This record gives sequence, structure tokens and C-alpha cells, in this order.
Amino acid sequence: MAGVCGCCGALRPRYKRLVDNIFPEDPEDGLVKANMEKLTFYALSAPEKLDRIGAYLSERLSRDVARHRYGYVCIAMEALDQLLMACHCQSINLFVESFLKMVRKLLESDKPSLQILGTNSFVKFANIEEDTPSYHRSYDFFVSRFSEMCHSSYEDPDIRTKIRMAGIKGLQGVVRKTVNDELQANIWDPQHMDKIVPSLLFNLQSGERTESRSPSPLQATEKEKESPVELTERCFRELLGRAAYGNIKNAVTPVLMHLDNHSLWEGKTFAVRCFKIIMYSIQSQHSHLVIQQLLGHLDANSKNSATVRAGIVEVLLEAAAIAASGSVGPTVLEVFNTLLRQLRLSVDYELTGCYDGSTNIGTKIIKAHEERQLQEAVIRTIGSFANTLPTYQRSEVMLFIMGKIPVPGVHPALSSKDSGPEGTRMIQVMLLKSLVQVTAGFDTTNMLTALPTSFLEPLLSFSLTEDPEIRLLVLQILLSLIDRHDNAPKFLNVSIISDISVLKLKVDKCSRQDNLFMKKHGQQLYRHIYLGCKEESSGQQHYEALFALLGLLSMELANEEVVVDLIRLALALQDLALSTDEALPVFNRCAIHAVAAAYLNLICQLTTVPAFCQHIHEVIELRQKETPYLLPEDVFIENPKLPSSLEKVEGEVLFLQSKITEVLGGSGYNTDRLATPYVPQYTDEDRLSKRKSIGETISLQGEVESRNSPEKEERTPAEEITFETLKNAIVDSVGMEEQERERRRQVVEKFQKAPFEEIAAHCGARATLLQSKLNQIFEITIRPPPSPSGTISSGYGQTQSRSVPIYEMKFPDLCVY
Repeated sequence: MAGVCGCCGALRPRYKRLVDNIFPEDPEDGLVKANMEKLTFYALSAPEKLDRIGAYLSERLSRDVARHRYGYVCIAMEALDQLLMACHCQSINLFVESFLKMVRKLLESDKPSLQILGTNSFVKFANIEEDTPSYHRSYDFFVSRFSEMCHSSYEDPDIRTKIRMAGIKGLQGVVRKTVNDELQANIWDPQHMDKIVPSLLFNLQSGERTESRSPSPLQATEKEKESPVELTERCFRELLGRAAYGNIKNAVTPVLMHLDNHSLWEGKTFAVRCFKIIMYSIQSQHSHLVIQQLLGHLDANSKNSATVRAGIVEVLLEAAAIAASGSVGPTVLEVFNTLLRQLRLSVDYELTGCYDGSTNIGTKIIKAHEERQLQEAVIRTIGSFANTLPTYQRSEVMLFIMGKIPVPGVHPALSSKDSGPEGTRMIQVMLLKSLVQVTAGFDTTNMLTALPTSFLEPLLSFSLTEDPEIRLLVLQILLSLIDRHDNAPKFLNVSIISDISVLKLKVDKCSRQDNLFMKKHGQQLYRHIYLGCKEESSGQQHYEALFALLGLLSMELANEEVVVDLIRLALALQDLALSTDEALPVFNRCAIHAVAAAYLNLICQLTTVPAFCQHIHEVIELRQKETPYLLPEDVFIENPKLPSSLEKVEGEVLFLQSKITEVLGGSGYNTDRLATPYVPQYTDEDRLSKRKSIGETISLQGEVESRNSPEKEERTPAEEITFETLKNAIVDSVGMEEQERERRRQVVEKFQKAPFEEIAAHCGARATLLQSKLNQIFEITIRPPPSPSGTISSGYGQTQSRSVPIYEMKFPDLCVY
């Protein structure tokens, strides 16, 4: 029998004998290296035998696994690894199939050591660049199994960590092997990404740290390699770094779903960290795709809790800060449109106390608090986005937001029927706060482009509302836009400074564009400053902002003519505070006196006219002794000591227009203009006691502009204005407005409900009338001209023109060539 066995053994194929020889009698001795070298040489010499070698090794490994002979299993895998690293021939594909079959067998085992062994072999295989493509290889099992290992819940924490790290490495190997091979199954398909990304995020979350890593991760140390969190982050960054334009969505969507499913938006920290990794890892030109997906997810969660929406908005804020300039993408206005829509919805939710229109008193208090936090987050995000935009796009965004501010009766762009007037007011405040964020740090060399008429006029109209908060926001916006040299912070505290050089103000020469801007809009600005001081509801912050606005106009946009007008305006404010016709409280009168004094002290030092400075300082010194309540140091404090009335304010404690005109006239200033008191051009817009809303303000402004057009002025005869006419005009205006509103309603209702034939007939009649008028005009213009020979007389003493052919006309000699 022994001879028969020896004979049969000699007849076995050589590759089997070589494979058998690499296994020692005792598995603890390890692989027989000499015999392994022989096997490797044989495989390289006869590559057609490589697939059979792989099949036989696979067979032995399966048998050893079944018999729990794990020492021989490790030897078989080591032999496979060495053969795989050494052979790159065309026949390697069949060998790889056997190799992957053995790896799969190990991964299916319940033994953690075999799972880790199979994973390590797969990672080595993933790092090999194959010379020949494979058309039929599938990695679906490996994606599923490695993802499962990432979620391991093994009892022993050390072994559990090793299994999870093996799973992460396996996923990293799958990505490396397939991401750049077009012949492989697309690893970016949702079926794969929905397993890979959540597995990585699960491990990232398990060891979450307070801070994200730096934008460009350095080579990890040995200690870091032992941490699943560091390994996960490295793998996640590698995955995102390989994502092309069309794959960004499939990579980010599972992140959003994971954060939703595990309620991770509310904590914010982990969500922000995830998207920091994403924004730093993807290619910079793809940043706007991530932002668009976040915006879409924000819309999809419109009816979710405020904390969830606030978390998404905070992530947007961080993403915008990381994104490069201009990376918001081509749909810039859509970004702001989405954020403004969320702002409107949040206001509605806060006022109604619910998401579906039914009141829910029980949760209203908590929800209102959360909604306010969301609104502040949205406003900060709008500002963050705007800071990434170039100047011309930021101007477009300013106009876009201004157009969204609801104006009752004009364009209720974002107002809601459910929230009522209070909702409209809140949205106005929120959008103006957004404009404050957008205009912060706005720098332009041309004020005409920075403040076009389409933006400035609506903005100034808001400054005439009764709401003090809205007026203050408008002033802050104006300060941000006019301040181009960071002078605004130096004017925030109203005070008398004997030497303004300590402020270190930056003054630039007024450009031609600035002169044109002030020529076009200067009177509007002066008028609104005057009317702003006149408001009874104005407080300390309003007067401080108005003083800062006067100071910035002097620093940024002042030529000689503007300086004269600003001095006249300051003197007019003094007269306003003295006027007995205005029912202003004592604080307002003292505040106006203080603002006028502080500004004249500033402008006299800027003009550097000694006599002017002397007069201003004399008045201020006298006030400090006799009437300190007329100076800012005694007015703009926490508890100012003010008199009960200001009837005794007269004489030398006032700035004299005649004296100022005299001293400035000697320095070449326009004395005629200086001597003329400033009187704001009152219009219907300034019925301050009568107006109830911004809508009335703007509609009245439109009426005034149409009435003041040149055509109207030429055709309207002079009318004697008496008390009765003024009284009738005020009383009749309400009735006229109601008639106009009813007429508009009837026109709209007619076009909505009337049959098509009736509307067509109405339009046809108007077209016929227009055509007849055009025919009359054509007859007049096309008719031959009258003869130079003169006119003929009719029998009634009237002259009648006679048409003569051109060739019969007699022209003067000078007209003939």
C-alpha cells in the first residue's frame, strides 16, 4: 500500500505538490519560505497555471476553515498575498476570483480574527494596480459586509474596535479599487453610498471631538492609526476628495439622511463637523453643489421643529464661511430667496403658534423662543453668504431683499394673511436686519452704483415710519453704505471733542461720482435727517445714529456746497428744537440741541476757519456753564437731568446763522446760500401724524412725484390756497383713496370674471380710438407744407394756407445751391 501511495503522490500535478509543500507539519512554524519561492517561480514561469493554483489554495483554505485549523488558514492567505503581489500577468483575473472567494469565506466567519485576516488581505489587494481590466467582478458583498463590520457590537470593546477599524479599512479598499475603474460597478450609486457613508458617520460620531481637523490633513502618526475616529475621518476625506461633479449629490444625500434619522441637527456640533469635513475635502469648484443640497433640505424640513431648521441653517452658515468667494454658484438670488422664505415661515409659525394654521396654545411659548433663535440664525447666514460675494453681486442682493420687504397696498411680497399687520411688521424688521448684515463691510468707490435710486428711495421711505426699530435699522444700513473708511465707529458716541485729531479720521478727496451722488440725492438725505430728528418716538440710539450720519456725510461725500448745506441743516435743527409749533418732548428738544452742537463742533474743525471755530467754542463754553442740558455729555446718559421746559433758551447760548455766515463768507463760502435758512420740502409724504403704514408713505410719495412733474406744472393754473382748501384736501383725501381703491378692485374683478368676448370688445374699442387719434396726427404731419408765397384770404377775412408743389416754390437765393 505504501508503494501505491508513493506512486499516486508522484502522479499528482506539479502545482498541487508545490502548494502542499509550502504547508509545514506544524502550523506554528509558519510558511515554508524556500518552497514558497519555488511556487512563486513556477507561477511566474507558467502563468496559465495561476488560476489552478488559486483554486487549489481556495479549496485547502475552505477545508481548513471547516476543520477549525486556523494556523493553516493564515498560511494559505499569506501564500495568496505573496502570489498576488508577484504576479501581474493577463491570467491574474481568474486567480483574483479565487482570492476574493477565499476572502469572502473568511469574512463570513464568526471568528473576529478571520474577519480581520480577510480584511487585511483585501486591503493589500486593493492597493495593487492590475494590468488587465475585469468585466464581471462584483464588490457588492464586500460593501455590505464591511459596512456591517463598521457597526459591530462585539462584547469585548478591544475586539469591537478592531473589527470596526477593519470594516473602515475594507470600505477604504473598496473605494480605492473601484472609484477610478469605469468597468467596475459604480461605487457612487445610491445603493452603495447609502451603506458606506452612514457606516463612516457612525464611527465618526462614536468618538466625536469638539473640533474638526485642519483643512489639509497631515500624515497620521502611529497613535492616530489606532483610533477609529481618525481612520474614519481619513477614509471619509479620501472618499469625498475623489468625488467628481456628478457624484457630489450621491455622496452628500446619505449624510443628510443620517443626520435626520438620528436627530443630529439639534445638537449642531456633529452636523457642523461633518460638513466642515465635506467642504474642506471636496474640490472647491463643487462647493456650491453642497450648499444647494443644504438649501433644498432646509425647504424639505420647512414644517419640522425650529431646532432642526436652526441646525441646518447653522451648518449653512459654516459652509458659506468655508466656501471660496463666488462659490455660491450661478443661482445666487435663489439662495437668498430660500433663506428669506424660511424667515417668512418662521415669523408665521411664531405668531400662529403652529405649522398647519390651527392654534396650539400649549407649545406656543417654547416655539416662539425657538423660532426667534432660528430667525437670528437665518439673518447671520444671509450676511455670511453676502460676504462671499463680489461687490456687484452684493448690490443685486441688496436690491433683491429690498424688493421682498412687504409694503401694505404696494407689494406684499413676503407678508402673510394669517399673521396680519404684526406679521408684516416683523418681516419688515427681519428683512431690514438682513440688509444690515449684507451691507456690513460693503465697500465701493462709486456711490451712485452702491445706492441706486431704486434702492435708496424705498429705504428712505422706511425711515419715515412710526416704528422706531425700523427707523433705527434704516439708519444703520445708511451708515454701512456711506462709511468707506471705517470712520463710523468714531462717531458712535456723541460728544464735544476739542481736538478731533485724536479720532484719527480718514478723509479722502471727494470724487466726481460722489459729487454727482450728492447733487442727485443730497436734499433727500438732509430732509430725512431733519424729519428723523423730528420724530417724537426717537430715542438716544436714533440721535446717535443721526449724528454719525451727519459726520460720515462730512467725511465721505462733502464738497464746499455740501458743507454749506450741512451747516444750514444743523442750524435748522436748532430752530426745530426751539419751535413752539412742534409738540416735542423736552428730551427730544435737548437731544436735537446736543446733536447740532456736536456736529457744528466737528464741522468747524474740519473747515479750519478760525473765526468759525471761535464762535462755536464760545457758545459751547457758555452752555457748559449755564445750560449743560443742551450738550451731549448731559443728555445722552442713563438718567439725564433735564428742565421741565426750554422756554428760557435764547441769546448767547444759541448758534447764530448771521455770525456763521459772516465768518464763513470771509473764507470764500457762498454767503447767499449760508444766509438762507434751511427749510425741508414738505410734501404729502410728511403727514407724520396721519400716516399709519409704510404703504401710505410710499403711495403718497408716488402721488407727489407725479404731481410735481414738469408737464403737470405747466398745465395747472395757479390756485389760491386758503385754510378751507387745505381742510377740504385733508378730508377729501380719505374719500378719494377709497374711491381709487374701489375702482382698482372693480378693474381687477372685471378682468378675472368677465367673459373673454367682453374683454376683447373692450380692448378692441380702445384700439379703435387709438387708431383714430393716430390717423389725425398722420394727416397733420404728412400734409404738404404751406407755400412760401404766402397765404390766400377767404371771403370772411380769414387766411387759408395754399399748398404749392415743391418745384413751383420760390426759394431765396441763399437757399439755392
